Amino acid sequence: MHIVVCIKQVPDSAQIRIHPVTNTIMRQGVPAIINPFDLFSLEEALRLKDKVGARVTVLTMGPPMAETSLRKALSLGADDAVLLTDRKFAGSDTLATSYALTSAIQKLAEEEPVDIVFCGKQTVDGDTAQVGPGIATRLGFEQLTYITKIEDLNIASKEIVVQRRSEGGVQVLKTKLPCMITMLEGTNTIRFGKMDDLFRAARYELKTWSRDFTGAEEGRVGLKGSPTVVSKVFVPKPRAEKAKMIVADADTPDAQAAAAIDAIFAAQPKLAGDLLARAAAGL
Repeated sequence: MHIVVCIKQVPDSAQIRIHPVTNTIMRQGVPAIINPFDLFSLEEALRLKDKVGARVTVLTMGPPMAETSLRKALSLGADDAVLLTDRKFAGSDTLATSYALTSAIQKLAEEEPVDIVFCGKQTVDGDTAQVGPGIATRLGFEQLTYITKIEDLNIASKEIVVQRRSEGGVQVLKTKLPCMITMLEGTNTIRFGKMDDLFRAARYELKTWSRDFTGAEEGRVGLKGSPTVVSKVFVPKPRAEKAKMIVADADTPDAQAAAAIDAIFAAQPKLAGDLLARAAAGL
């Protein structure tokens, strides 16, 4: 069984700054980390490797500095790593990114068929949750998104059973391989790397692939293949008003709640009317 995990190196969201003139994210001087959502998918892939003996390949698209994230994944137990890097990939939106990653996965499949592709639910810098489903659509794989647990994996019948979080509760889904899976955050805990894997990650000869090597069409990657236009990125202005403390002079919890609600309605005269109107409209 061959599992491919797509990860992304992103700026640490706790230290992101916005350029005051260009209104773009300033990445210089900001520490780069593996997208936190990708770690849950990586851990789940490694658990499948422990269970069924799968081969795990980690794939990322980015500048040469993304090598750090790949070696981190190798130190946790991944078997192989591929860095998809080329100046022609610069400026790719989610459409172009999913196409470029798909081209690389198809290249990997020439050596060994790919059974499962894992992606993070979303990234902390783009936050679109579109790349994983985009890869699945291009590959013709079944899409299993917002997965909380992999219940069963039958290699002989090539079937997988998963639990998926939905608005109405939890869905139990069964489908054939190959498939694409995005794990929900908090579904597992990423492991610590073993000493042998740490040394292997340091010595590993990283595979670096260009656009020409994967066979991706030039007009479908980078800015040429990206119809998305970001007009502005900005930091929300802090609110000037401060929170008010409401002290309810009552003995019982019910009376305290009623007094607090009365105080809120007194401070917001229109609120009661708006709530009554929404209730009458069935909203």
